[in-house]
Amino acid sequence: MSKQVIVCVDDEPTILDSLEIELKKTVDDEYIIEMAENAEEALEVCEELLENEHEIALVISDCIMPGMKGDELLKRIHALSPRTLNILL
Repeated sequence: MSKQVIVCVDDEPTILDSLEIELKKTVDDEYIIEMAENAEEALEVCEELLENEHEIALVISDCIMPGMKGDELLKRIHALSPRTLNILL
């Protein structure tokens, strides 16, 4: 079975960098960590992961982003992957 995935979404690169650093320190051996700079990119990443039969364990998303907001993104990801846990920042 392939590793589960954590997807982080934020339009601010410094926030994404911080999340990636902290996650790699704590769970890098157990999870694949994916980053996206906006909701549309995150949806593409999630769809591709699911097509390749990866399980998305967690999505950490900023709430206020240009374009689609974080709450709408999490609703759409839930429709694709109901078992995925969500954190809205």
